[in-house]
Amino acid sequence: MSYVELKDIRVSYDNKNNILKDLNLSIEKGELVSLLGPSGCGKTTTLRVIAGLIEPNDGEFLVDNQNLTKVPVHKREFGMVFQSYALFPHLTIKENVAFGLKLRKEKKNSIDKKVKNILEITGLEALSDRYPKQLSGGQRQRVALARALVIEPKLLLLDEPLSNLDAKLRLSMRIEIKRIQSQLGITSVFVTHDQEECFSISDKVAVMNKGVIEQFDTPEEIYNNPKTEFVARFIGFENFFDLTQTEDWKYKAVDGTVFTSNREWEPGKGTGTIRPDDIEIAAKATQYTTNSVSGVIKVRTFLGKSYQYEVETSIGTLIANRADDVVYQVGDAVTLSIPAHKLIIV
Repeated sequence: MSYVELKDIRVSYDNKNNILKDLNLSIEKGELVSLLGPSGCGKTTTLRVIAGLIEPNDGEFLVDNQNLTKVPVHKREFGMVFQSYALFPHLTIKENVAFGLKLRKEKKNSIDKKVKNILEITGLEALSDRYPKQLSGGQRQRVALARALVIEPKLLLLDEPLSNLDAKLRLSMRIEIKRIQSQLGITSVFVTHDQEECFSISDKVAVMNKGVIEQFDTPEEIYNNPKTEFVARFIGFENFFDLTQTEDWKYKAVDGTVFTSNREWEPGKGTGTIRPDDIEIAAKATQYTTNSVSGVIKVRTFLGKSYQYEVETSIGTLIANRADDVVYQVGDAVTLSIPAHKLIIV
């Protein structure tokens, strides 16, 4: 059995419209798992169920084979880091970090030792006597993280903790979070709507949509092999066209164009998708034997090191990116090649 288990979790605020629908999720000990999805998909509600801030209508929540479904939040022994740092302005950094240990009435020697250790791990030892107002945003976020970690929680919960930081700080802090989490080996659940942030720090990712998990896998597998159209669109695929399977590995588009794909999928109808960077574009005179479609460039956009082309074809408008070594003009007739190993069926 996994270290963390959510089993058939259902949450409904009016007993009619489900926020979470029979949600199941398993997390191994020491993993950092992210809940990824757009606003309203249920990721924060899932985190609140885990934290004990919401009791589900149905289902069970277990940690280390212990049923915590009805255990109140203050008895779960979890560490939590939120968007707002929620630091006490009248306490020093050292006092903020020690707050949870004092609530547990631990001995002073034990508190001092634990606080000193976690301040060293988070790189805050030189700032221990300062107050929150004297720190930068990134430093305050590290204090919030240290305060959550010092109690040695069974589970660390992070609810979009980097959303209030600027782009440069977000980058450095996500590296810091992953470093500390890996060093301590603490099981963590991270909520975000930022794909790049999520993929960079996670061991596993649960992509959520309308209260269900559409795909749960490693960042690499989700990025390279999205299982549904929603997941593909959410992680950056922009080209979609209807396909019908005619035989193993062969598919036909609405205009009769035949495509092959190296990716397995359920027989029948599906949707082909490919990233703009993976489409090859060439002058119409160039001939391809398979997986090609002709079209006319309708829009050209300069991206810096490359151009993006919107090409009108018989299977729909496709978007292709091409380095600036060859530049096409609006109105040019071109041929698009879709490599079989890059064509995904969802």
